[in-house]
Amino acid sequence: MKRWMTALLCLTALALPAQAKQPLREVAEVEQAILVIGQADEIRRMCPEIEPRRVKVVFFILSLENRARALGYSKDEIDAYLDSDADKARLKTKAASLLAAKGVDTSDPQSYCAVGMSEIQKSSQIGALLRAK
Repeated sequence: MKRWMTALLCLTALALPAQAKQPLREVAEVEQAILVIGQADEIRRMCPEIEPRRVKVVFFILSLENRARALGYSKDEIDAYLDSDADKARLKTKAASLLAAKGVDTSDPQSYCAVGMSEIQKSSQIGALLRAK
């Protein structure tokens, strides 16, 4: 009886299709976290009155990497995603669009400050990565 059960389990395992991981760029929680980092980075670069909370940024990035690893992605897969020029351009465009929706005018550096200060006051994910100088 044991042989029959073992054989059945082996055949069942072979009959099941392999579950391919979706590309990392399609994992919503990872994409959202990268967009948060991108927006915070753009705000701190463009607004002289705001600086990053470096320790929080590092922990946020490490927790994101750990989450991706927990989802089954290797360090090489994560690095390939983060180093991809196509994904960088796509994310930068998305982050710029999100900032514009919040009131950022790229021709007005003060608009970055206004959005950044608002995010800090709301204690949003973006605001948690920034602080006023």
